[in-house]
Amino acid sequence: MKNKAVILGANYYIGLSVIRCLGIHGIPVTAIDYGTKGTYGFHSKYCSETLVGPHYKEDPEGLADFLMEYAKKQKYPPVLFPCADPYVEFMDNHLMTLREYFLIPQTEPGLYTKTMNKGTLHPLAAEHGIAVPETLAMDQENLMEKVDQMIGYPCLVKPVDSHPFVSRFRKKLFKVHHQKELSASLKMAEDAGLEVVVQRMIPGFDDHMHTFDAHLNQQAKVTHWVTCQKFRQYPINFGASVYTQQKYVPELYDIGAKFLEGIKFKGFAEIEFKKDAHTGKFYLIEVNVRTTNLNSLLLKTGINFPYTAYKELTGDPEEPRAVTRDTNLVFWYAYEDFLALRDYIKAGQLTVTQALASYVKPKAYAIWDWKDPKPGLVFLNKIFGQVFRKIFKGGRE
Repeated sequence: MKNKAVILGANYYIGLSVIRCLGIHGIPVTAIDYGTKGTYGFHSKYCSETLVGPHYKEDPEGLADFLMEYAKKQKYPPVLFPCADPYVEFMDNHLMTLREYFLIPQTEPGLYTKTMNKGTLHPLAAEHGIAVPETLAMDQENLMEKVDQMIGYPCLVKPVDSHPFVSRFRKKLFKVHHQKELSASLKMAEDAGLEVVVQRMIPGFDDHMHTFDAHLNQQAKVTHWVTCQKFRQYPINFGASVYTQQKYVPELYDIGAKFLEGIKFKGFAEIEFKKDAHTGKFYLIEVNVRTTNLNSLLLKTGINFPYTAYKELTGDPEEPRAVTRDTNLVFWYAYEDFLALRDYIKAGQLTVTQALASYVKPKAYAIWDWKDPKPGLVFLNKIFGQVFRKIFKGGRE
C-alpha cells in the first residue's frame, strides 16, 4: 500500500478500531494525538508511527500546519481519518487546505458541521422529508408556552454541539419534567455559553434505538451499509452504545440512504434513529460523520468501513456490499456496560436475569483483541490505577 493512513485521535477505542481495520490489510498507519497519557491506541501493533501534535482546540492552526508539514514529506498523499467530533470540526474548518495534501472523502466545506450540529441537522432532515422529533430553539419567542403546546413533559434539553456540552456537564442532555426544571436547565446552558434546543422525547426503551451505518462514494451514493439495534447505553437511556446488536432493518436503509444521498454526503456516516413505541415510526435523532463506537461490530459483520474509504480514495474501490441478514453479533464495551447494568437494575429497567442472558451472544469487543492485546492491557492498567487512587484517597480522608 503506497498511501499512508493518518488517524487523528488514539486515546479512545474508536481510533484504535480504525488503526486495526487498516493495519490488518498491511496499510502503514500513523496515529496522531495531542498527548501520550491514556493514549492506548498508540500501543497497537498495527501502528507504523505515532506522533504527538498540537491540540485541536488550543492550537488548531498549529495542528493544521503540523499535518501539512507531515504530508509534504510523504511520497503519496495520506488518507486522513478523524476519530472524534472535535477532529471532524477541525477538519471541516480547514477542509480545502487539508485536501491539498490529504485524501479526504468529503468535498463540501461545512457539510460535516451542518450534519453534526443539531440546530442545522433537524431542519435539513425535515427539508428532505425525514421525520425528526419536534424541536424548539432556546431563543424561541414564547418558548415555555410552545413547549406546553407542541412538546409536553418530560422533554429533553439537548446541545447543538455535543462535545463542549458533555465536557461541561458530563452528560449528553438534560431530561426535564416540568417548567421549573426546564428554566433551570436553560439557565445552566446559557451561563456556560452553550446553545441548546428543547426536543420532544420519543417514547420507547433503549432497545428502540437503531443505527444505519453507511459509506457513500464520491458520487454520493450508498455503496456499503449495515443496520443495528441498541440494547444498552451509558449513561443509561441517553448515552453511548455499550451493548448493541446487528439487526437487519431494511426500512432504515430506505430512510437513511434517501437522506444522505439527498444532502450529497460522501464518506462514512451513522444515523441514529428511535422507533416510536406507540406508532412504530422511525425518527432521526442524530448523525455521526466519523467512525463510531460500533466499528468493531461492523467489521465482524463483514464490512470494514475504514478500509472501504481507503480503497476508494486511493483509486481501487470495492464492490458494493450490505449485511441483509441477522448475524446475532453484538458490540460490547464491558467496562461501561457493567456501570450501565448497575444503573438499569437500580432503576428497575432491567433484571439481573435479563442481563446475564444477554452475554451468551457472540461479541465484537470495544478494546480487547487477542491478536493485538497490548492496548487492552494498557487500558486495564489505567482503570486499575484510577480505582487504586480512589481507594487511597478515600483512605486518607
